[in-house]
Parts: sequence; C-alpha cells; structure tokens
Amino acid sequence: MKYLDEYRDPALARQLLDELGRIATRPWRIMEVCGGQTHTLVRQGIDALLPAGMRMIHGPGCPVCVTPLETLDRAMAVAARPEVVFTSFGDMLRVPGTDTDLLSLRARGADVRVVYTPMDAVRIARDRPDREVVFLAVGFETTAPANAMAVLHAARLGLTNFSLLVSHVLVPPAMTALLDDPHCEVQAFLAAGHVCAVMGWREYEPIAARHRVPVVVTGFEPLDLLEGILMAVRQLEEGRYGVENQYVRAVRRSGNTEAQDAVRTVFRVTDRSWRGIGTLPGSGLELRPAYARFDAARRFAVAGLRPAEDPECIAGAVLTGARLPTDCPAYGTRCTPRRPLGAPMVSAEGTCAAFHAAGRTKEVPLP
Repeated sequence: MKYLDEYRDPALARQLLDELGRIATRPWRIMEVCGGQTHTLVRQGIDALLPAGMRMIHGPGCPVCVTPLETLDRAMAVAARPEVVFTSFGDMLRVPGTDTDLLSLRARGADVRVVYTPMDAVRIARDRPDREVVFLAVGFETTAPANAMAVLHAARLGLTNFSLLVSHVLVPPAMTALLDDPHCEVQAFLAAGHVCAVMGWREYEPIAARHRVPVVVTGFEPLDLLEGILMAVRQLEEGRYGVENQYVRAVRRSGNTEAQDAVRTVFRVTDRSWRGIGTLPGSGLELRPAYARFDAARRFAVAGLRPAEDPECIAGAVLTGARLPTDCPAYGTRCTPRRPLGAPMVSAEGTCAAFHAAGRTKEVPLP
C-alpha cells in the first residue's frame, strides 16, 4: 500500500476482524502503549468491534499525561519570571498544574511561546541574548533526539541563555513496571511505532522473554492496529511470545542509530516520576554532567513548590489501564476538555480526551 486512505479500507478491516473472530478462543487482554493508537482505536470504534470478551487496555503512552505535576509547577514558576521566554509545544499549554496552566500565565503577561521544534527555541536564544530562553522538553524516546540536537547546537553556538526543563520518560521500564504488578491483566502489548522508529525493538525482547508476553510493534492507522492485534492474538493462541514488527514501512530492529547516538551523548538514564503513577526506576532521561549548564532545573532553583493533584482525578488509574475514563465521577461533567482536572482529558493523546471526543458516556460503556 502507498496511500494513507488504503490503511483505512473498510473491506480490509472487515477481513481482519473476521480473521480475529475465527482464531480467537479466549477473551485476551491486549494493551496498546501509545496514546495515538488509543485515539485511533476509540475514534474508529475498533475496540468495540473486537470478538466478544477481547479487550484493549489503554496504556500510559501519552507523554503529556505522564509529565509529573512537580515539573509542571516548576514550569509555571520559571515561565512567570520576567527575564524568561518560556517555549513549549502547544499540547502542553493547557495541561493543569496545581494552580494554573501555561496558557493562563500567558494571558496574564508571561512570555510563553509555542514552538514547533526545539531548534526554534535555540534560534530565539541566539536572537535575544538579553533573555533567558527555556524549552519544556517532555516526551518519550521519540522527541529525545531533537532535544539532544538542540543542546548540541546551542553548545556549538556558545549560548549561555538557553536551557531545557527536562521530563523525558522511557517506554520499556513502564511496561516492565506494569507487568511486575501482581494485578496486571495485560497478556500482550502493541508497542508504539514511532518510539521504535528511533530505538528499534531490541529493548523489548528481554521483556517478552522474561514475562512471556507477545509484543507487536504497530503503526497508527486502523489497519495497522487491526493487523497488530491479529499478530498478537496469533502468538497468544499458539503459545508463543516474542517481538514482531507490523510497522515494517517505518521500523527496523536496530532503529535509528544516529538518533540514538545523539541521545546517549546528551542524556543519561535516571529515575523518573510519572504523573499519577509515581517514581519508576530507570524510566527517564536527564542531562549528562557535561551539559548540566543547559539544565533549567539547576539554573532556576524554584523553591516552595507543593504539588497537589485534584482529589477527584483518577488519571493514575486511567494511565495504567486499571480504570476507564468513564469510571471517573467527574468525567464529562466537572472534567471536560475545556476545563480539565487532569492531563488525560486535555492532551491530544490522552485516553479521557479520546473517550470524550468519541462520545463515550457512562451510560454506553465498552463491551
């Protein structure tokens, strides 16, 4: 197939669903890790069309959603400083901190700017040497190479007014933490294709072997997901467990080695707090000592922060797949995309936002 609409062919989708119905003998539980995959599954109604009893568990693959509240509160405190130009991707502007969000700060006069690449922030720093320019560097392995390149470029330019507020998280440790939970129901994973386009899938092989779970690297279109689910179910039905690649048009086992080299040069692995989940060992990236001068958390020693999650929000349970958005008493009433209590309702990859956009209600739950 060459064109996008070919990955949305309803006749082929029906064939894949029929094949799933033919081979599935048990009510399997499969987790899609990526929030982009969640939106496709929910928007297209794929999760409701699967064979009876089969269920998709929506995982913690929304980088905006898992950014810890303490990082967001630190971002607000830094952005409010008069000498700072605070830059971010647009999807972070409405994510609620304890008391406010970046969009509200901008409305009150803070210099908060949406950029489309961290290199835009480097250019602002080069052109405005009188201002401190901070970029909010969040995301999984997908966005880490671009942020690493921004640091390397700023170093080459000799910039002293550019820094990153880093909150990078890593997918494999999160999968391992989920599987180590004695209450875990996940029997197979759909791995995020864009993460694997950078990192490859070698890191998933020990996870599949240790926990005896199939892992299928999967794309984001309806047919990608249906084929990925089918590949996972075939492994489950045959008693196999290993890593397979559905997303062959974009992913290879070794990934993008040049991107990996850039990430390893600038960052090192560290423990990381995940919003609503807690601290997972070895699940994040931080700047190496050689690039510590670009660390906004060190440059701006913000004190006195007391992060406090909204007590009604069940984001942690939603992010780990333990609860559905419709289980939340505030869903669709006190928590909406216009007035979110938590990040999963406002993020473009959040599960709550996906359910709300698809019109999922408490009265019409998933089968």
